[in-house]
Amino acid sequence: MSIGAIRFRADGRTPAQLRPVTVTLNAQKWSEGSCVIRMGDTHVLCAATVEERIPPHLRGKGMGWVTAEYSMLPRATSERTQREAVKGRLGGRTQEIQRLIGRSLRGVVDTTRLGERTVTVDCDVLQADGGTRTASITGGYIALALALRRVGAERALVNQIAAVSVGLVEGAALLDLDYSEDSRAEVDFNVVGTDAATYVEVQGTAEGRAFDRAAMDRLLGLADDGLQKLFQIQRDVLAGPARG
Repeated sequence: MSIGAIRFRADGRTPAQLRPVTVTLNAQKWSEGSCVIRMGDTHVLCAATVEERIPPHLRGKGMGWVTAEYSMLPRATSERTQREAVKGRLGGRTQEIQRLIGRSLRGVVDTTRLGERTVTVDCDVLQADGGTRTASITGGYIALALALRRVGAERALVNQIAAVSVGLVEGAALLDLDYSEDSRAEVDFNVVGTDAATYVEVQGTAEGRAFDRAAMDRLLGLADDGLQKLFQIQRDVLAGPARG
């Protein structure tokens, strides 16, 4: 697959290479499942809470619910951003991202096997360098799996899910964009997929120049390769001993 003229990126990666990924389990003492996922310089704390209650519209239906919340710490970025709690409302970007995370995680859970429980996955960005939503989904799955394992509902998970960004930068197809690449990408995609080779969401945007079907197929193929690597990282982390 041709990936343009760029051979090495500013951080030394090849165009088809993920940023270094590390996951620390049990990052919080009290949550049923938690981790800190680091994808390069993007670090996200993901914590799953299991509660023995469900939304009113699901009562009596013998099924549970999975939802998510997302936020970014004030100094996760190069300049301080005001907490949205101080503003008194969630911004549009925050609402969009937390709905995406919730949809993505629900997409791999059989809620009829969950029982009448609600699982809330909180994703808090500690440091941002591009790809905070994709890291939140990838790490959120790990926190969710740990929480369901802890309450004996692991069979409710029917697939793995992860997410990764791809884009065209100076005509080259790049995997897992950092902020410097994302901010100047001609085309930017966020791809959320399962290990069953299905997609929950594909978000693609042209920034200044439209893209054709061939470019889209090239980017999706690159994203698929990245997702397979993330699935393996998730499996390795969940198969190993818990680390504090």
